[in-house]
Amino acid sequence: MATEKKVRIGFVGVGGMGQAAHLRHYVQVPECEVVALAEVKQDMAQKVAAKWGVPKVYASHEEMLAKEKLDGIVASQQFCRHGTLIPELLKAGIPLFTEKPIAGSIAMGEKIVKAMKANKSWMMIGYHKRSDPATMFVKDEIVKLQASGELGKLQYIRILMPSGEWIANGFVQNVTGNDPNPSFTWDPPAADMDETTNNAYISFVNYYIHQVNLMRHLLGETWKVTFAAKSGILLAGESPSGVTCSIEMTPYQTTVDWQEQALVCFQKGWLKLDLPAPLAINRAGRAEVYRDPGNGVQPKAEIPQLPWVGAMWQQARNFVGAVAGKNPPFCTAEDALEDIRLAREYIRLWKGK
Repeated sequence: MATEKKVRIGFVGVGGMGQAAHLRHYVQVPECEVVALAEVKQDMAQKVAAKWGVPKVYASHEEMLAKEKLDGIVASQQFCRHGTLIPELLKAGIPLFTEKPIAGSIAMGEKIVKAMKANKSWMMIGYHKRSDPATMFVKDEIVKLQASGELGKLQYIRILMPSGEWIANGFVQNVTGNDPNPSFTWDPPAADMDETTNNAYISFVNYYIHQVNLMRHLLGETWKVTFAAKSGILLAGESPSGVTCSIEMTPYQTTVDWQEQALVCFQKGWLKLDLPAPLAINRAGRAEVYRDPGNGVQPKAEIPQLPWVGAMWQQARNFVGAVAGKNPPFCTAEDALEDIRLAREYIRLWKGK
C-alpha cells in the first residue's frame, strides 16, 4: 500500500509565537513535513532547526521560495507588517497561513486580498479558537439545532474574555540566539484615524479580534456593532437574522488563570463553551449543552468528553488538511477582512472617530 505523500511546509519567521504557537505543532502533524524555514535571525534559526529537525534554513523568504518546492507557507509575523510582506509571499501562488488579524488596517487587508486573488492562491488566518475541539463540537451542535428546530430559535450569544494569563508556560520550549534585533519595514497606519484612535484600534484588534471572529463563527453570519460602552468593557450588536450579540472585555482580570467563555442561547436551551489559555498544550476546551424542551419533559445537560488535543495543534492539522484538499480553510482572508471592518466600527462608536 502506497504511503500518502506528506504536505511540504516552509516557515517564514520562527520567533516567539512562530515557535510556541506554530512550529512545535506542525512538526507533530503526521500528514506534514516542515522542510525549510526562513528567518533573518540566523543564529536563532539554526538552533530552532536543530531542535525541531528542520533540514534547511534560509536568511530570507525570497531565497527559500526560490530553492524549495513547497505545498504551503506558514508566516508567523507581526500583523502591522502583513500589508508589506504577505503580498510578496503570495507571489509563490501556494496556500498561505498567517496569524490574526489579516492586517492592521482595512486598506492593508484589502491589499492582501487583492494580491491573493491576483496570484490565484488562498489564505487561512490563524483564529485558533475555531480549531479547538470544544468550539468544533459547539459549532456542529449549533448547526444541527438550527436545522432541527429542537430548541427553538437562536436568539443570543455572549462572549466573555477578561485579561488573563494567556501564555500557560507556552514559551518554555522556545530557543533564542545571539542575533541583534532586525529593522523591518512596517505598514502605514490607517489614514482615517489619528494616532490616539489608531493606537486604540491596534490594541483592540491585537487582543479582541479573536472574539469578534468567534462571534461570527458561532452565528454563522456576520453581525453589526450597535453599542460601545464608554468604559471599553462592553460592545453589543445584532445579526441580520435578529440574534443579539455581546462581548465583555475585561470586566475583571486574572493573573494566574485564563477565563474565556461563550454562551449560545436558544429559546429552549443553551450551549456553553469554555476555552483554555491560547498557548495551552494538549488541552481542549469544555463544552456543555442544556436542553429544556418543556411540556413536562425532563431537562438534560450533556458534557462531551473531548480529546486531549490543543487548539494550536488542531489548527495546524486543519491547515495541512486544507492544503491537501481534505477540508476547507477554517477562516479565509475574505472572512478575516470582515473582522477588521467590524473592529473599525466598534472604535468609531467607542471613540467617536
